[in-house]
Amino acid sequence: MFPPKHSRILVAMSGGVDSAVTAALLTEQGYTCFGVTLRLVPDQGGKSVFEPCCGLEAAQDAKRVCDKLGIAHEVLHAVDRFDRDIIAYFVEEYREGRTPNPCVRCNRMIKFGALYQRANELGADYVAMGHYARLEPYGERVALRRAVHREKDQSYVLAPLTQRQLRRALFPLGHLTKDQVRERAWPLDFAMATKRESQEICFVPDRDYAGFIEGRTGAGQPGPILSVRGERLGTHRGLLHYTLGQRRGLGIAAEQPYYVVKLDTARNAVVVGHEDDTYWETFRTGMIAWGGLPLQSAPFECRVQLRSRHTPAPATVTPTRHGAEVSLHQPERSVTPGQWAVFYDDAGYVLGAATIKGNAERGTRNEDKSDLCELQSSPRLKLPPMFSDYVQLPELGLCEPRWGMGNERLSAMPEFHSPCTSFSGGFYGF
Repeated sequence: MFPPKHSRILVAMSGGVDSAVTAALLTEQGYTCFGVTLRLVPDQGGKSVFEPCCGLEAAQDAKRVCDKLGIAHEVLHAVDRFDRDIIAYFVEEYREGRTPNPCVRCNRMIKFGALYQRANELGADYVAMGHYARLEPYGERVALRRAVHREKDQSYVLAPLTQRQLRRALFPLGHLTKDQVRERAWPLDFAMATKRESQEICFVPDRDYAGFIEGRTGAGQPGPILSVRGERLGTHRGLLHYTLGQRRGLGIAAEQPYYVVKLDTARNAVVVGHEDDTYWETFRTGMIAWGGLPLQSAPFECRVQLRSRHTPAPATVTPTRHGAEVSLHQPERSVTPGQWAVFYDDAGYVLGAATIKGNAERGTRNEDKSDLCELQSSPRLKLPPMFSDYVQLPELGLCEPRWGMGNERLSAMPEFHSPCTSFSGGFYGF
């Protein structure tokens, strides 16, 4: 069903073509809309420091589109919150030898956290995003499903969203291709229709992750490059300059190429091996954020996606007390602690998602030992109250995170029905 015609909808306006078309489609359907642009990074001298998706230029572009549509627009400043909850976490994870996905965390904590809090303050019933994903009924729950335009699908970075978050979410572009979206944008705003897309992490200039982190923490310390058998093969420049699966830039002459297989923070060592050493058959995860599936205790089959550009692989997921053990039907290369494992069914529905913690067979020094329950008391990382609500599964002692919307207790949030059918005229995504 459609949202009731009297619904008030907050549209997240990034200043790009996707959010502009999202706002246009909703206003054409007669909904009361207002645009909100997040300011996540500081500007200097009126010029955006990093990518234009969350700075001054983005806000100006978004306002221009809202003015043409005749809807209100405002800027929501979240620079401090973004720095604390996203950038600081990103830096700390890299320092611990893990490779985080800050976009997943930003969607969960900022876009579906700060924006939902603002939606409550404005009396909005729903929050609409320009992501390429579908939202459909799945039994008694709602579930994300892959977008029709598979190459643009963003269900992976949305996968940890909870039922309460999803029931207030709208994704009008889920059944459209990028070409259809750009075609729809032409009469709205020529500059918007031809605007380039932001491809990289918005707060890291020129993809220089190590340089960005060292700018905040100081230069990394050189250390040994060790083989999997413990032989010293060389010296590295600092762990920040390396990632699992890396082959180039190691400075090791050998008949067979070496790959990074472990970042050992305890010994400040880069551990390398040959190609066979890069494959994992099983791995452990943190707590599962359940999607289409309710909380499970029995093993289930799925296709697991291990990073944003990974082709999902068949796997068996066995829930455990603190997460899950995932058995891959065929070994996979460079399973990376800190990244998200997203579980899909054969039809592309998100069943659940969890962070990768370590290799279940041999362990790893850069294993993510933090769990959401444990992070709540971490002296280095202060989490907002949205992480405080859990549901227990008695037979395993499992807990399901229920991340909230801003700083309110979830018990205080009203229930919303998720409209999962299509726009008239062929535009889908509710």
